[in-house]
Amino acid sequence: MTDFDIIVIGAGHAGCEAARAAARMGQTVGLCVLDESSVAHMPCNPAIGGTAKGHLVREIDALGGLMGEAIDATGIQFKLLNRSRGPAVWSPRAQADKHRYSNWVRDELKREKGISWIRGRVDSVLVKDSKINGVSLSTGACYYCKALVVTTGTFLNGIIHIGPEQHAAGRVGEPPARALAESLKALNFRWGRLKTGTPPRVHRSSIDFTQLSIERGDQDPVPFSFMTKSLEGNQINCYLAHTNERVHSLVRQNLNKSPLFNGQIQGIGPRYCPSLEDKIVRFPKKERHQIFLEPEGIDVDEVYVNGFSMSLPREVQVEIVRSMPGLEQAEIIRPGYAVEYDFIQPTELRQTLESQRISGLYFAGQVNGTSGYEEAAGQGLLAGINAALKVTSQPPFVLSRSEAYIGVMIDDLTTTGCLEPYRMFTSRAEHRLLMRIDNADLRLTSRGREIGLVSKTRWSTFKARQLRYEKNLQVLKKTTVTLTGGRRVRASQALKQPLIHVAQFVRDGQIELDIEEKAKHIDLISVETEFKYEGYLKRQNQQVEKSKRNEGQRIPDNVDFASLPGLSVEVVDRLTRVRPETLGQASRIPGVTPAAVSIILAFVCSGRYYDRKMDTRAQVI
Repeated sequence: MTDFDIIVIGAGHAGCEAARAAARMGQTVGLCVLDESSVAHMPCNPAIGGTAKGHLVREIDALGGLMGEAIDATGIQFKLLNRSRGPAVWSPRAQADKHRYSNWVRDELKREKGISWIRGRVDSVLVKDSKINGVSLSTGACYYCKALVVTTGTFLNGIIHIGPEQHAAGRVGEPPARALAESLKALNFRWGRLKTGTPPRVHRSSIDFTQLSIERGDQDPVPFSFMTKSLEGNQINCYLAHTNERVHSLVRQNLNKSPLFNGQIQGIGPRYCPSLEDKIVRFPKKERHQIFLEPEGIDVDEVYVNGFSMSLPREVQVEIVRSMPGLEQAEIIRPGYAVEYDFIQPTELRQTLESQRISGLYFAGQVNGTSGYEEAAGQGLLAGINAALKVTSQPPFVLSRSEAYIGVMIDDLTTTGCLEPYRMFTSRAEHRLLMRIDNADLRLTSRGREIGLVSKTRWSTFKARQLRYEKNLQVLKKTTVTLTGGRRVRASQALKQPLIHVAQFVRDGQIELDIEEKAKHIDLISVETEFKYEGYLKRQNQQVEKSKRNEGQRIPDNVDFASLPGLSVEVVDRLTRVRPETLGQASRIPGVTPAAVSIILAFVCSGRYYDRKMDTRAQVI
């Protein structure tokens, strides 16, 4: 018998963050993997970040997580997206050398003394008295723990579709987790079925790049991690192509062979990232669609055909790919495919990502209905943190909607659930001007330090950065600058004008700021935004303070909503399913009216609520 404080099932992006966070917080962690070569694997796009996703990575890094440093160490092309727009939506994105990325993360985990590797397939979870007790492997071996984090991605009853072909798999070449899926389902969670897809991979040497437009990275690349001082190595090029009428015609002719359209696939796919078949059907008047060719590494043959996700038969895929300019002689290394999988409805979870039904059982990543490496990593980090706090009987760690994109994501999931794969967008955040990529450390690093996740080195770096920030704010408030025409004004006032930026005053020698050269981008933008958007920031802060008055009002776990007079049957059903933890969360549940929220508030404040009946029968599944 082997005991751990925490066991993590799966070593994808969620599992890696969960295991490392828990280990860094002093817990013994058993990390269950089938194959170490698949640690932090990138089965889809070999990239990290992008709009809103880059915000998640910055927040993960600010809290002391892994992903930001990993991509900075292994990225091969970096871009800061949305530069032409306001700083609230600037987002870093990087192409990764996916094999180097995986190796870097695996090596980092192996350096953590608190992590032990459990090699094998988990077939069941062990539950006793409605509390997690451990896991059982296919070999019959049992491992016991105080908390369990499930990060199984697309593996629960996973099925891959390529035209009429169907293969039981979590992803290509890896078996699904059927027994584990049935073990978890026996715990009576509400489940659903989703699907995602991936495009063909094409051999680099078979592509005529002269027919394609070059997409270069930034000349002065911006890193993800607040700890990264410089980004080393030359950046590779990506390439842009477009579909044509021949491609569209082939898709239309073969729709009856697509599992998405002939009834073979039952799972729901993402609207915001449609397959090629979806694009042609949904946008019949669109003459062409953008396609990006992205190398999966520096020394690898595979090129990822971004925007070309499909599940048509192999021979049809070959014909479609070769109808593209520059790909007339393309050699397909691996065809595109769709994968269906089971997921737990995230309204089953608390905002700590702990199950409401089983104490100590946490879920993170695609198993919660999300898509994307970044969304998975953010959940994994929070699940690992809360699992560590749980086993040491410390208060839980929850991020609010006004505090972090991670908080927005988890509140969305646990409050409204998933009808389709969830993806983070900047539009989901009500207070996005307060939650920029440049101030993620100012928002979150102190919180990471409080729970023991931020290292001494990171804390020292942060305190120096914080001191520079506060000092520079004072300089800009006190210093007078000369504008065009000779008019002199306070720098803080001048920066309110749209076309004036603090960098030009620094270059002109009118202002001397304390700036670390390697952190120049963050130092300048942080202080400039405080003045340029001062009115908007003040308004959003006022909105946050107003919402906090009732937002944080706790709703006891044992409230029986059916016993509260005045609530409709529909509202009671929705409240009972989600079990909101705060009044704010209750107000965001679809179908819960403001009048219902007022009723809940009155009863909670009066203390007149009722215990719900709890099923405490022991289970060992």
